[in-house]
Amino acid sequence: MPQITFSNVTIAYNGPALLDGVSCNIEAGQHIGLLGRNGSGKTTLMRMLAGIETPDHGTIELYPGTRVALLPQDVPPEIAGDVRSIVTAGAHQLANDHETEWEESVRIDRTLREMQLDADADFLSLSTGMKRRVLLAQAIAGAADVLLLDEPTNHLDVGSIEWLENYLSRWRKTLLFVTHDRAFLTKLADRILEIDRGKLFDWSCDYPTFLVRKEEALEAEEKQNALFDKKLAQEEVWIRQGIKARRTRNEGRVRALKELRRIRSQRRDVVGNVQLEIDEGERSGALVLKSENASFGYHGQPIIRGVTTTVMRGDKIGIIGPNGAGKSTLLRGLLGQLPPLAGTVRQGTNLQVAYFDQTRDQLDPSQTAEENVGEGKSSVTIGGKTRHIIGYLQDFLFTPEQARSQIRFFSGGQRNRLLLAKLFAKSANLLVMDEPTNDLDSETLELLEERLVAYEGTVLLVSHDRAFLNNVVGSTIVFEGDQLREYVGGYDDWVRQRQASAEREAETGLAAPGSAAKTGASNGWRDVGANTAAAPKGKKLSFKEQRELQQLPSRIESLEAKLAALHEEMARPNFFKQPGGVAVAKQAEEKAVAAELQTAYARWEQLEQLDG
Repeated sequence: MPQITFSNVTIAYNGPALLDGVSCNIEAGQHIGLLGRNGSGKTTLMRMLAGIETPDHGTIELYPGTRVALLPQDVPPEIAGDVRSIVTAGAHQLANDHETEWEESVRIDRTLREMQLDADADFLSLSTGMKRRVLLAQAIAGAADVLLLDEPTNHLDVGSIEWLENYLSRWRKTLLFVTHDRAFLTKLADRILEIDRGKLFDWSCDYPTFLVRKEEALEAEEKQNALFDKKLAQEEVWIRQGIKARRTRNEGRVRALKELRRIRSQRRDVVGNVQLEIDEGERSGALVLKSENASFGYHGQPIIRGVTTTVMRGDKIGIIGPNGAGKSTLLRGLLGQLPPLAGTVRQGTNLQVAYFDQTRDQLDPSQTAEENVGEGKSSVTIGGKTRHIIGYLQDFLFTPEQARSQIRFFSGGQRNRLLLAKLFAKSANLLVMDEPTNDLDSETLELLEERLVAYEGTVLLVSHDRAFLNNVVGSTIVFEGDQLREYVGGYDDWVRQRQASAEREAETGLAAPGSAAKTGASNGWRDVGANTAAAPKGKKLSFKEQRELQQLPSRIESLEAKLAALHEEMARPNFFKQPGGVAVAKQAEEKAVAAELQTAYARWEQLEQLDG
């Protein structure tokens, strides 16, 4: 007998039904990923399973004695007290009559230990990520038969996500979860349920297989709808031309046309993708950000010490680290929002910064979506074109009614989409994004990836989404204990280089503190900062070298402009129709300019290090 049975379930609020007559069975022990666009009803379905909401029609039946625990998407504001009392309260809600008080206490202690939680800590004093971990422990400690997780990876650092993956992969009971983390979904889900336009589709496969089948299904649906629309259009032409054949036959055709119209009116078309465009603004200088042995902190107390790094135009850098390590502090310090306690920080010329804040403090819940994005204006200018706010928000899948609604009624995914709309309504050649992937559906997430990859400006990205980092960034700055190190590549590249470095150090015994920089150079990483004293500065530059250093940025910009013009000329369709000598000469010139540019960059880095 199924553990959970949906029978003709329907539920609606304002607008079309979120679930419209859906039926489904869930067997005990299955690990199910629940997918769907933002606002499609995923959280509503979970709340019905947890007994918090009831369907308008139909029934949801659980096998007798089934205990259900829900991890909500947001932290409930009413929760307070120490960590142990909160976790214990969750266990008591799912109390088992056959379990002794001692057995329950042992399970709670084990959960707190495995989740690395301080039992005596005050819940309200914890970070959002730690609060989420406490709520997860509360759900797990009750030994539920069905565990419902709504965006469990939100605000968790990479280490916590990996721990959660390993823990849940050993979970032998039923698991139903909603997540935007594709790596998490790939590892855990052995069955996919998808809410799409009011229907619940059972794909009965893992996530990679679902992606293939979904694409095929959408193509088939598109062809089927095209044929249906063609037939309807033909019948509409016939009815306008008048009835010419026998009356009885015509009446049958008229009835068939009415049925076609009814079917078409009830069709819920596929929700389109966000029309996400980034206005790159004016070109920044070649140097974007540079710090020399900088320390950042608050009230005179440093959190990060000895940060030395250079960010060049076009760099896409991911920042990885545990919660509380100082990732947001590092961003604020590099941007000049937080004065350095020691060392120096320099911003490049002509910077236009757009900052995506993970706390969404830039959004006013009492204002409408239109007011939040417009900031008192009725239009925005994107890429030199003026757009009305309502039309612009429709590109981000907000209806005119939603655009005029207060955002306190929006879901987490809708708020993140709105923040993206607000962010990209302004020109920016430096995007600073602190956890932009939280709550976004996979379609919006993939489109954001594509736009960031194509973006010619500079990106600083804090994220715990491993797939997102792999697809977007070209290098990573990682908090490793008391060290801050920079690696080439994305998340998987960092893991590979870190493991290789650890194995090499274990084999050769190169673990001395003073050997870090020397070892790292050959292992694919370099030290960016640490809680150590500053390294001695290099020799003083001569007057000629100082002048050369000052002139190099403008020389590099000139070479880059020349190289871009050559690439544009060589990309024209008629380029190779010119006499052979002309094309060959241009190709030789392009190679010479590229080599000169590379030499200029190397010389600039050399002089900067000597001047350091």
